[in-house]
Amino acid sequence: MISRQKYDEAVDKAVRLVQRAGIAITRDERARFEVADFGLDELEKTGLQILTYINTDRVCAKEIMMLPHQTCPEHRHPTIGKVLGKEETFRCRWGTVYVYVPGDRTPKPACRAPAGSEPYYTVWHEVVLTPGDQYWVYVDPHTGLVSRWDMLLQGTDKKTTVMWTDWKQYDGIRLAGRRVF
Repeated sequence: MISRQKYDEAVDKAVRLVQRAGIAITRDERARFEVADFGLDELEKTGLQILTYINTDRVCAKEIMMLPHQTCPEHRHPTIGKVLGKEETFRCRWGTVYVYVPGDRTPKPACRAPAGSEPYYTVWHEVVLTPGDQYWVYVDPHTGLVSRWDMLLQGTDKKTTVMWTDWKQYDGIRLAGRRVF
């Protein structure tokens, strides 16, 4: 668990990022910030600062602020039993965000896994998010695997869709063998 001082420092930095992006927040919203270190006690390397607008069983709307050099661990929101998994939408408000998803490994990715955590970072197909770009990730509710990725890039009015198929095991990692644009 992070200390109150670390929490306050992280929230202050996140609020400055939100303001820099031109997003107004209320006092109530500032008070609701979450700081997640995923129990690893290495917030500078692995963590998120989160402002939640809504979070139900099926819908979630959040502003997620990542400080320079922070990473968010790989995760999924699969269907479990009769509880459907969640879909995620990404939009970069300010700066550049690098998202890594299953697919062909990017030859020279912009980021590296935090030292000591390399075995836990297994997907390296890089997608670069910049302000104005929008991305939607659709997950098959039965398998928990990405089935489709839609993107609407800044300056365009046509959505690009990528279908993810032919999932196979590669050295213990499940990857989409085929992506159709």
